Amino acid sequence: MNDKYERIRNMTRPQYADLPPMPIRDRAAQFSPFAAVVGYDDAVAETARLTDDRVELTGDAAYELDLSLEKLRSQISKRPSIKAVYFLPDRKKAGGRYVEKTGHVRRIDEVEGVLFFADGDKVAISEIRSISFSADEV
Repeated sequence: MNDKYERIRNMTRPQYADLPPMPIRDRAAQFSPFAAVVGYDDAVAETARLTDDRVELTGDAAYELDLSLEKLRSQISKRPSIKAVYFLPDRKKAGGRYVEKTGHVRRIDEVEGVLFFADGDKVAISEIRSISFSADEV
């Protein structure tokens, strides 16, 4: 059998004095997978992330919220402790999520439409879905 590669089959790999051989670990790394489109995986994950829709209050729910806000205004000097459920809009896409905030209300800014809590948090009144008072505030 006449093999045309017989002449080079048993040759050793050339070694160069000024270029040391690459470690096997580094040689394997040059064949590792790569991201052809940078950021694609992040974009897919962001698209798959679910958000809630804002629910508009109507009828009895809106009336209950108005009563709770009135009660809060009348007790603001006592810094009442409340639990507010409000809508937090998402910064990257349409929708958001509903969040509960429990704490003492320090101030109500009627002009800006914001509740200021004693811990420094702010909640937009227009985003509030419900307010409930703690047992000792009733």
